[in-house]
Amino acid sequence: MRSISHIKKPRCFLVYALAPEHILPSEANRLFNEFVSDRSLPLVIFHDHFIGKRGGVAVFFAETEEERGALENSSHLKNWSIEIQPLIFSYSPAAFDEQIAYTLSAYRDTEWEALKKIERPSYGNPREEAETAEEY
Repeated sequence: MRSISHIKKPRCFLVYALAPEHILPSEANRLFNEFVSDRSLPLVIFHDHFIGKRGGVAVFFAETEEERGALENSSHLKNWSIEIQPLIFSYSPAAFDEQIAYTLSAYRDTEWEALKKIERPSYGNPREEAETAEEY
C-alpha cells in the first residue's frame, strides 16, 4: 500500500480492498462492514461490495492528519490487498456529491437530482450478493 502521509489537506479517499482468496465471501463481507463501521476511522460516506471478488470499495472523508493516519494504519483487513487513493475534486462529503452531479451533467447531459428521483426496482438479492460475491 502506498503511503498517504504526503497528503496535508482535508479530502476524500477512495479505499479499494480485496480479501485473500481463502476467505469466504460472507466473511469478507462481514470484515469489510466492520472496517467501514469503525468509528475510530474517518467518516465513511460511501461503500459497496464486489461481485466476482471478495472485497469492496469505500470513500472516507479525512479532515485531519490524525484521521488520515487512522485510515492508513487501520488494523482491520489484515493480509488484504488495499489501495488508498486521495481524490482531487472530492475535498469534502459535499464536494463528493457535487462531483457526481458535475460528472453526470458534463459528460452525460444528465441531472443528478433527477436521477435520484427515479424509482427503480431492486434487481436480484443484494444481501445474498454481498454474502456470496455472486450476482442473483
